[in-house]
Amino acid sequence: MNNTPITRRNALITGAGAAFATAGLAGTARAAGRSVRAAAASLTPEQQAGQRVIYSYSGTTVPQAIFDAITGGRAAGVIFFGDNISSLNQINSVCADLKDANRSSPVTAPLLLMTDQEGGQVRRLPGGPTMSEKQIGQSSDPLSAASDAGDVAGQLLSSVGMNVNLAPVLDVYRTAGDFEDQYGRSYSKDPSVCGQLGSAFIRAQQAYKVAAAAKHFPGLGSATASQNTDSKPVTLTASASTLRSVDEAPYVPAISAGVKLVMLSWATYPALDPNFPAGLSSTIIQNELRGRLGFKGVTITDSLTANGLSNFGTTAQRAVSAAKAGMDLLLVCGESPTNGQNALTGLANALRNGQLSQATFDAARGRVTSLRTSLA
Repeated sequence: MNNTPITRRNALITGAGAAFATAGLAGTARAAGRSVRAAAASLTPEQQAGQRVIYSYSGTTVPQAIFDAITGGRAAGVIFFGDNISSLNQINSVCADLKDANRSSPVTAPLLLMTDQEGGQVRRLPGGPTMSEKQIGQSSDPLSAASDAGDVAGQLLSSVGMNVNLAPVLDVYRTAGDFEDQYGRSYSKDPSVCGQLGSAFIRAQQAYKVAAAAKHFPGLGSATASQNTDSKPVTLTASASTLRSVDEAPYVPAISAGVKLVMLSWATYPALDPNFPAGLSSTIIQNELRGRLGFKGVTITDSLTANGLSNFGTTAQRAVSAAKAGMDLLLVCGESPTNGQNALTGLANALRNGQLSQATFDAARGRVTSLRTSLA
């Protein structure tokens, strides 16, 4: 490894090569909410904060710091990149070791063990889906191909002990070779096609109790090839009407399909909020995603270490801003678990000093706990 932090998309090409019922989710969420409120009194602020942090690490050996965070009740889960995976047997053993550590945690919910197994070029694990989203969209039977891809991804992740796939991408690309199209990460220029195929992927994958995370809300489809939020701040100037009729449109059927998580973009959308990137914007999270579209599941950030957030302070400060805006899970990538610890410390301190309200914090943890228990 070099000294450049592992971010979400500079690692995209590295490494090895039926929906849950809404009523059931609501019941699980209510039970989880009661459990979270009851547990809050017995958990330290660090432990409460940890239930919202996803850690990452470098290499094939899990650092002791991550095991310590898990056994101490200070971790919601771990994300795996290509350099963490040498074979299916190896990563299966890693997942088993992490689950074993979680048995000693004061928090009994299963860990969220996740990766990006989108298909095509973006695969961390050896295996399918071999077709990219673009190839699926251009195939002779796109709906069957999308369902097959979700089926393959669900089976594969489940077989190695993972339970979250940060897919599908629902971005609606605009021109050949643009940000999403250059890696074949968009199904189509047609939002209805993106929604239909993404929903087929979601339903098939989640049948294996591998949660899907639709991304990157409200959409990176208008980004040019060089507009990478991992590398630099990005502003996308699509109008509010275009964002709602094109970029957000695929999320409507995805939410109806029961998608468990939605990942927010780090781009800034002046038509919706000129001051904050989507993942730090309460306007976009609360008004657009939860209000207008009615999403009730778990929101997850893109990596808090992204250079696109260079104007928004330290990792700890970004974590607090994201939580305050309405993000439930904080994805903290990089070469060291210290990044996750920094996010945790920021959240815990903000909870102690009242910068983050206990009630709002408990609600977010309740959604995360509901997700975790639903995947048991």
